[in-house]
Parts: sequence; structure tokens; C-alpha cells
Amino acid sequence: MELLSRYLPREEFDNYDDFKANFKITVPDDFNYARDIIDAWAEGEPDKTALIYCNDEGFSKTYTFAEISELSKRAATWLTSIGIKKGDRVLTLARRRWEYWIIAVAVYRIGAVLIPVSIQMMEKDLIYRVNTSKAKLILALNDEFVLNQIKNVKANCESLETIATIGDTTAEGYRSFTAEFINCEPAQELSDAKESDEMIIYFTSGTAGYPKMAVHNRKYPLGHIVTAKFMHCVENNGLHLCQVDSGWAKFGWGSIYAQWICGTAILGYDPARFHAGELLDMIEKYKPTTVCLPVTMYRFLLKDGFDGKKVESVKWFTTAGEPLSGASNLEFKDITGQFIHEGFGQSETTPITCTFPWIKVKPSSMGRPSPLYDIAIVDPDGKQCKQGEAGEVVIYVHDRKNQLGLLDYYMNGTKYDPAEDGVYHTGDRAYEDEDGYFWYVGREDDMIKCSGYRIGPFEIESILNTHPAVKEAAIVGAPDPVRGQIVCAVIVLHDGVDPSYELTKELQEYVKDNTAPYKYPRKIVYVPELPKTSSGKIIRREAKNLIR
Repeated sequence: MELLSRYLPREEFDNYDDFKANFKITVPDDFNYARDIIDAWAEGEPDKTALIYCNDEGFSKTYTFAEISELSKRAATWLTSIGIKKGDRVLTLARRRWEYWIIAVAVYRIGAVLIPVSIQMMEKDLIYRVNTSKAKLILALNDEFVLNQIKNVKANCESLETIATIGDTTAEGYRSFTAEFINCEPAQELSDAKESDEMIIYFTSGTAGYPKMAVHNRKYPLGHIVTAKFMHCVENNGLHLCQVDSGWAKFGWGSIYAQWICGTAILGYDPARFHAGELLDMIEKYKPTTVCLPVTMYRFLLKDGFDGKKVESVKWFTTAGEPLSGASNLEFKDITGQFIHEGFGQSETTPITCTFPWIKVKPSSMGRPSPLYDIAIVDPDGKQCKQGEAGEVVIYVHDRKNQLGLLDYYMNGTKYDPAEDGVYHTGDRAYEDEDGYFWYVGREDDMIKCSGYRIGPFEIESILNTHPAVKEAAIVGAPDPVRGQIVCAVIVLHDGVDPSYELTKELQEYVKDNTAPYKYPRKIVYVPELPKTSSGKIIRREAKNLIR
């Protein structure tokens, strides 16, 4: 059985230009992901593998599409039994537990709206998200840290009616979704929600203020066909690993929606903590055919000196979420014989640019634009930049009705159109080279203005992260009476390496040797850890506070 061709009339393209000009997704008027993807696979190939779930305690279980279909119908019955209906918002803190995949499909079945968040959220973060979204239900991992964060949430959130836990044991004082839903009768009816209705909400990372709610409609899975088929290059009957917390938008990019449309199984590896060696052991054991990891994980694999033989099953490596240094990509190529293919996008979008299969990898490049978007790099006046000139990446939105990406924003309870003037501003700066590749410079609000130069943090961070003493680095600007700002580095050192005047001078010279000398950090501060969002991105406004 072939599902993809129903939505992608043409799957093969001769080159990038052919892809960019002729790629098209067919969007049915009544598209329903639960019925048209999960139930369709369950009916046509009931024994087809959908999910291989495993954890770091030795547990492993394989779920077929028939099982995902039935379990999600049982979960749908459970949700409706506690009063969740079309349009209601359900917040999950599930890590990568197998129940998340069931919940996501069940919420879709009944027309409710899913709000996945990271299990790293603190109490105040959860209260903000529940009150902003008016969520009625929290489904939370039965974990000591998570339970401590949710214990006071209901008392501070008027909309919240129920908290239930996810896990193998029942937490005292809470209902257990895992124990209860499995005994429910499978729901036989689908919601009458339209494809234009809300489906999923991601809270943006909030590196420069309170997170916004980025809302996607029920066509969102179809937009990610570009992600699964042409960024991750998944195979029908293959096995795909995208190692991220279910609370990240990147999970929706790579661990559920379009991957299942394309017919690949998902490897749901669910460790309590990340360890590079254990991840490699899992890859060697289960042999995924395609892999997408955050840049930080690739960096730790390289720092630990991994054996390329453990990843020989993998035909295609990808990353997104933060820029990948060219040095790291070249080192990875030396070890494995393959490059990491980089993509760029946001919680608000599907991939905006990517190193697609028809184009060669240029290490550190974001690749070339997706056919789903009309993209440009513009100056502050909105005029398109010349090649080699840095500006803001924007998306021209011509047809909101057929858009497969961002639907709306909510900020402080107010709904507004992020592309009301026909232009969506990403806030990210890049430049385009002579071959049409985009190169990341940094966030607009992260740019450092030093002695008339505009300096982006990414390049300097990438250089410092290749030094053997440096575990992680963040580049920020600090006020200076002469230069306006100076470049400052906030650095976490590897265990066993101590800060010293000599090391500071060595790192400064190291930057000078690898880029334009004016970009070197005039001040370096050593810290035990960097402030980050729940999705692992550096919070630069907080890193600036570490500069004395």
C-alpha cells in the first residue's frame, strides 16, 4: 500500500531547480490525520511497524499501525470521558514515553488541541503556559521532578480541570492515564473538526522574552512531507530516529507526523538522561536507516571520539534547531564517510531551508530554500539584499488559506496574524552566496555592534567549540565606551580543565587564527553551565548577566 502518493503526486525530481519549481502537496478538503494516515495504514497493512519504543532500562516493545490505531481510539474514549471535547487544549509533559504517540493521535481524533511542552519546565513556566493557553488537562510523566513542578499548578490555573500521570506506576493523588485508558472501549467516531481548525500549539523558545503560542492547523502534518521525504530522506518500511523530547517542535518535525505518512517506523528511544555512548549502542542495536540529532548531541559524540562503525546502518544524517559548525561537520564526515545535512526553521514553520538530496553539502550552510515558501533576505527597509550581504530572513505569505505552516500567534491572550502585512519576519539573519545557499549569521537581537562592525555570535562560538578545552561557548555583547560593544565569551570548560590567564590568551589567539581578528572575544568568563531554554538553546540575555 502507498499513502504518500495520495498527497504527493510527484515524488521524484531531477534536481533542486525541478524540485523548487514543481513540488506540490495535494491537500484534501476533509483531511483527518487519524483516519487518513493511522487508520489507513491499520486497514491496509495492519502488521506494519509504526513505533519501536525502548528505554535505558532494557525495556523494548514494537507497536504496529493496527495497535496505534486501536490504542488511540481507547485514549480518545478516555479523553471524552473526562470532558475533553473539540477545541479543548491538552498539555503534555511526556518526554519520549510511548504514550505520547497514542495521546497525540487521540487528541487529533476528538478535535482537541495538543500542547506539548518539555519535562524540564519549572512550576512558573507551567502556570504561564496553562493560563496563556487555557488548557483543561495536563498529562504529566510520573517523575519526581515533574510531579514537584505540577503540584501547585491547578490551584493557580482557573481553566485546568484535570491532571493525570503517564507511567508504569500510579502517582499518589493523581489519576493514571496509562492505567485507565487501556481498559476503555475504542471510540468509533471521529470529530467533525475542519482542516483549518487548530491542531497543535508550540510555545516558542522565549530567548528574548515570554514565549508566544505558535498555532498550527490540522493540515500541519502535510506540510512536513518536505521534512520527512526530502530533509530526513526517510524510507517506506525504514526506521527513523529523531532524538528529541516530545515537548520540542522538532519532535513534530521528525518523530511522528510526516514520517508516518511516508511509511517509516519511528525509533522511540527514551532515556532518562542523554549519554553519547548509550545512544550509539542503541543505534548499533536497532539499526535505524535515517537519523536526525540536535547539534549538541553530534558535538558530544565527536567530543567522546565515537566509533563510526556503530552508525553504519544510517544512510542519511540531518540536524536542525541550531547552527552546525563546518569544522564539526567535516570531522563527522571523516569518521563516518557522510556529511550531516542541515536544515533551518522555527517552531512557527516547517523547514525554511535545507541541504536537500540534490545539492552538495557546504559545511556550515543552512542549505537552500524549501519549495513551500517564498523566501528572501532583506535589509531594514525591506529591500532584498545582494548576494553576500547579511539581512533578515523573511517569508512572503501570498495565500493564507493554503498555508501549511503557521496559522496564528497568541501573546498575552491576544490572537494576531504573524503575517498580517503579507510578510513573516523570522528575526534570523543570514546571507546568500553565489550558488543560492543560505548562511546563518545570528538572531537580529543577538548581533554585536563593535567599532562599526556587525558581528554574529555563531561563527565565534563554532570556533571556540572546536578548541579541546571548551565544552560549550556563548558569545554576547557588552557595553564599551569606546567601541560601543565588545565581544565577550561565556565558556564552560571540560572536566579537568581549569581557567587561567594563559588559557584566556590562548583562546583569544585561537579565534584570531581562525577568523577576522576584530571578532575575537576581548573578555572571557568561565562558568559551570550556560543558561538555556527547555529546548537547549542558549538564553543570551541571561548569559549577558554572567559578564562582570
